[in-house]
Amino acid sequence: MLMTFFRSFYLDKRFFLALGGVVLLFVVGYIVPGLFFFAKLSVVVVVALVVVDLLLLYRGRGLRASREAPERFSNGDDNEIRVHVESGYAFPARISVVDELPFQFQVRDNNFDLVVPPGGRKILSYSLRPTERGEYHFGAVNVFVAGPIGMARRRYRFSQNQMVPVYPSYIQMRRYELLAVSNRLNEAGIKKIRRIGQTMEFDQIREYVRGDDYRTINWRATARKMSFMVNQYQDERSQPVYSLIDKGRVMKMPFEGMSLLDYAINTSLVISNIALLKNDRAGLITFAEKMGNVIPAERRRAQMQQILEVLYNQQTNFLESSYELLYANIRQRIKGRSLLFLYTNFETLTSLQRDLPYFRKIARDHLLVVVFFENTELRTLLETPATNTEEIYLKTIAEKFAFEKRQIVKELQRYGIHSILTPPSGLTVNTINKYLELKARRLI
Repeated sequence: MLMTFFRSFYLDKRFFLALGGVVLLFVVGYIVPGLFFFAKLSVVVVVALVVVDLLLLYRGRGLRASREAPERFSNGDDNEIRVHVESGYAFPARISVVDELPFQFQVRDNNFDLVVPPGGRKILSYSLRPTERGEYHFGAVNVFVAGPIGMARRRYRFSQNQMVPVYPSYIQMRRYELLAVSNRLNEAGIKKIRRIGQTMEFDQIREYVRGDDYRTINWRATARKMSFMVNQYQDERSQPVYSLIDKGRVMKMPFEGMSLLDYAINTSLVISNIALLKNDRAGLITFAEKMGNVIPAERRRAQMQQILEVLYNQQTNFLESSYELLYANIRQRIKGRSLLFLYTNFETLTSLQRDLPYFRKIARDHLLVVVFFENTELRTLLETPATNTEEIYLKTIAEKFAFEKRQIVKELQRYGIHSILTPPSGLTVNTINKYLELKARRLI
């Protein structure tokens, strides 16, 4: 009990300043005997001030604090954390809050200073950006309260051992979902693509509103209703859209703290949700040296939750992925023609050539889009002027790699395979653009 008490407080810097003054007074008192009495008196005064500070800190209701965190974090996004502080002291409480963060963030100075009025409340907030999925364990919320005199501080510990799982970027998914529902995808960089031709799948007759195509006016219905009526058509629905995620060695490469696999997972979540909003069916296949999870393309209420839970548990390794195994499983599991977004990466044309025969076989039965990544470090190197011979050599090698990336795109085009070469940061926007383009061209 006594040990717990002593561990719950510590002396503040004002005490040590006063203690330094007392020591100095004792030194001077040995030289000037008349001051020795005042030196002893100062010891009593300092001890009395500490005791008064502790009495004020340990009486009454004290202080309460709690951490408010989301039930789950969104990977790659800023997630808000709130700490609620409630003071029961009769004096303005000068406090320092130290929140013990999960080790994944590698942050050791998460400190906040604030003053809480007597009997008042305050909320401090900060944000965390995780860069990998998994379980994140928080420690305690440590609150240090300074006494009104400033000689001592009392320590409180709250909200210990809290775990928050980090899921694929559901914040990004909801953002694009909102833009898609409100037809404002262009605000996120999504292109407005003119639809080629017009589907003749009739939906219903409705009243004309400003902006409708005059060519869709139904003149017979207009004559009966004595007001303009138009035919409404609907897009083709229930087309299967699969995200194929390579979990092999090539997806281990990091970009801004996140691996390429995590970028692919976040985009797969978004494109699956957009496909469902466009009345298509969304599915998922993961693979590496062996097959991972397979979610058949469906359009049901629980589909997105199932995809989210599966994506949460995906991990990469340093083994080579088997495209032969992928092709065999696609033939076995996907019967009808589908749109397949394959998220992988190639650095050289030679690495593509090894797997190109399987891509060609897949593309015979399905609409295949190979999504791979631009090396942004090479772009930075190419844009920087060379100042010496070594930098000229480096730029030459970088240009060779960048050229091979462009050659990969052309090689895929030769066999009618669509591709997306994109920096990781633009993956989601470019993938949605491609999806909308393919739908507008009636290729699926």
